[in-house]
Amino acid sequence: MSTTFLSDRINNLGVSQTLAMAAKARELKSNGIDVISLSLGEPDFETPDFIKEAAKKAIDDNWTHYPPVDGFPELKQAIIKKFQRDNNVSYQPDEIVVSTGAKQSLYNVAQSMLNPGDEVILPAPYWVSYYEIIKLSGGVPVEVPTDISTDFKMTPEQLAKAITPKTKMLWYSSPCNPSGSVYSREELEKLAVVLKQHPNIFVVSDEIYEHINFSGQAVSMAAIDGMKERTITVNGVAKAFAMTGWRIGYIGAPAWIAKACVKLQGQVTSGANSIAQRATIAAVEANPEVLQQMVATFKKRRDLVIELTRQIPHFEINVPEGAFYLFPDVSYYFGKELNGVKINNAADFSMYLLEKANVATVTGDAFGNPNCIRLSYATSEEQLVEAFTRIKNVLS
Repeated sequence: MSTTFLSDRINNLGVSQTLAMAAKARELKSNGIDVISLSLGEPDFETPDFIKEAAKKAIDDNWTHYPPVDGFPELKQAIIKKFQRDNNVSYQPDEIVVSTGAKQSLYNVAQSMLNPGDEVILPAPYWVSYYEIIKLSGGVPVEVPTDISTDFKMTPEQLAKAITPKTKMLWYSSPCNPSGSVYSREELEKLAVVLKQHPNIFVVSDEIYEHINFSGQAVSMAAIDGMKERTITVNGVAKAFAMTGWRIGYIGAPAWIAKACVKLQGQVTSGANSIAQRATIAAVEANPEVLQQMVATFKKRRDLVIELTRQIPHFEINVPEGAFYLFPDVSYYFGKELNGVKINNAADFSMYLLEKANVATVTGDAFGNPNCIRLSYATSEEQLVEAFTRIKNVLS
């Protein structure tokens, strides 16, 4: 059937490059090709047993009916305690909304706050879905390019320059997907100085990787003096608790924004999965120390892939302080021919690695940085050594 009959909205929507590359890798694997996938941002750990036990108990206790649209009161209270404990931010129940994954949380905020033509500042690189969610909601993404020289972090000067009378929001993640960069308190305070000169600009702070942080405690923009009433903090349990399939995300936001998100969600999905919500209570109530072993494993892998990457010629890297990604600049190879294949850009380079080395990565174009590729190190050390050996061999 022709796309003529589809809406302009869907025809203009980009495909998630991370999911597309993962699908391509699965297709090759199904054909018997030994592909190592470094494309998906998913922990290779299993959900902790105490969370699974909470889910089993929820089934036995018959938590099987429609939950409140904005989340069970007990879960919202657990999230409030978590925000106070981990982020030093105080919220009330009417400022918390639980959704079907942090991605829905982001979509709710965009749909609730953006009008056609509203500009949203995106420090690039940014997570792939920000751009399309903003566009789908009528907003105009305004990319602010960063590079290795600033550890892929936006400076206050860049922020000030990007602001126009149409600027409505700033969206960023820390720790960042895809660069692994973490904004310090001092850096956020300097950005806040700029934002305070523009009281009608709101901030989306995506903190889904907060616990996978090798630099110490992550800092929330909402904890910066004067910023809580204009910051929407987005979080969830997918990454830190290896609960990607449970699909639970949440926001802490001013009550009037939270209420708008509930209004939207009530017409789209209603409340998130009831069993997953009960399991999430156990996750967010847990002391973050239960994650120490996993975080230590990711840090060890981070150190390993940095060592391996430095053996590959012309890969320029930062040292990521969080998440589980490496974001090397591979622009040296653009315009060159490798084993008879012309490399024009990062997409070509990523496809070259898939076809010649059987290693799946994601082009940096998807994240707003056309000079880089993203590699996830959320897999075993054995797989990582093999993957980087293959990459080194096909580039030598």
